[in-house]
Amino acid sequence: MVILRKLLCQKSTKFQNVWTKHSKSPVAYERGRIYFDNYRYCFNSVAAKPLQLYELAKCSKLEKIEDALLCECPVGEFLQNSLDYKSSLIAVTGQNWLLRLCSKTGVTLERIYLASYCKFRYLTWDIPQETIVLKSAHKKLTLAQQIVSPQSVLLYLAVFRIMPLSLVGMVEINKEIFGSNVSDATVSHGMLIVMYNVGLVKLYSFQWIIKQCTQQQLDLGQKCNWKGSAGIVGDFPFGVPCNVKITDSPPLLFEVSCLENAFQIGGFPWHYIITPNKKKEKGTYHICSLNNNVLAKNGMQDMKCCSLESDWIYFHPDASGRVIHVGPNQINVLRLKEIQNTSHQHQITEDFVIVANRENKENSHVTVTASGRVVKRRFDQLDDDPEQETFKIVDYEDELDLLSVVAVTQTENEGRAHIGFYCNETGTLLKNIMLEESWDVTYSHEVYFDRDTVIHIEQKPNRIFCCYVYKMVCNPVDDSPLEGV
Repeated sequence: MVILRKLLCQKSTKFQNVWTKHSKSPVAYERGRIYFDNYRYCFNSVAAKPLQLYELAKCSKLEKIEDALLCECPVGEFLQNSLDYKSSLIAVTGQNWLLRLCSKTGVTLERIYLASYCKFRYLTWDIPQETIVLKSAHKKLTLAQQIVSPQSVLLYLAVFRIMPLSLVGMVEINKEIFGSNVSDATVSHGMLIVMYNVGLVKLYSFQWIIKQCTQQQLDLGQKCNWKGSAGIVGDFPFGVPCNVKITDSPPLLFEVSCLENAFQIGGFPWHYIITPNKKKEKGTYHICSLNNNVLAKNGMQDMKCCSLESDWIYFHPDASGRVIHVGPNQINVLRLKEIQNTSHQHQITEDFVIVANRENKENSHVTVTASGRVVKRRFDQLDDDPEQETFKIVDYEDELDLLSVVAVTQTENEGRAHIGFYCNETGTLLKNIMLEESWDVTYSHEVYFDRDTVIHIEQKPNRIFCCYVYKMVCNPVDDSPLEGV
């Protein structure tokens, strides 16, 4: 990867648009795979031009794939079934089937029927490449049903280990246990995270819940007697019973009040990022210790942006414990450091800053009153003024250790975007590439940088999706020095 990074940074190296495809349904990208038509078509983007790997059989809207995750082949582990060594696409369908498909051929390796008592729609990682979480849609009753039997179950969570696929537990989130104003829940990094309408977030140990609240251990493919019914776990129509029943509020690990339930955990040691639970605090972020809730020194971050789109902040995905704060014209990469001679208190320091390339312009409006008096009114431009270079997307390429930053400038007729590749350690700009297609700021955009490939997915009006693929092209070696390494 060191050689690839040096090649990428050469002045003579270009990125060329090699492939474009349009679709009437959302386009998804993950780890060298491009998916169209609800994952029915799969293309390999690693090749010089994307090649179709497989096409799944046509199905009805009810049978389509709702969500999916790409599961890599495990390395250094002994597995009894040889099929478990295949990298696969884990998917949940509209008819409540959990599928494991071969990522190269689309052949179904495993099928598990989940349940008939709820509709599963969302699929996320609990621990990446180890355990997955399926979340059902919120259960809703008609007005007549609510009068007869008030709704108490909000949703269901099904947690599975992968490679091999096995059930951890099926849990219901019940308002009688967690409170009538509970609004959502998920499982992440071994914690049950419960969110409330009032902006409250509570954390519980999911391991404790599984250990203390599991009513019956269930094994996929095995016979089971459940409340008077018998069947095979994971087979249709028996499915997977809700075998984890929480009858009382579990021990609370942590709770915090925050705006819009926006809560992130990361850093080393563990810290969390929130916005205080007041609308006037929007755009202000607090970085606090998870251990004692103490605000880190310089832990209140506020760019004071005057913009239509708000700034955003998150823990750096490179596991360095750093924080990335992105505004329309500035990107701050921050570091958590322990303060010397204190009892484990930390401070936020600036690692480096990336600043948009802008001209300093002062604007004024001149008006003339009825009496002929000239009045000048001065005003400042918005920080995300379309005529100025504005940051839209920041991504991290872990194998090349580069930050990719999409910046957009609006010209007279259209918006133009370029991607800057920055050193992840110093923030030095190493390479700039232009995207050939125009960039409309009113459309939804996704940009992925993966080794020698750039993928731009754009959603236009009337549900028209466009996928543009760029490949790195190395011209004949010349005497030009490297832009950076």
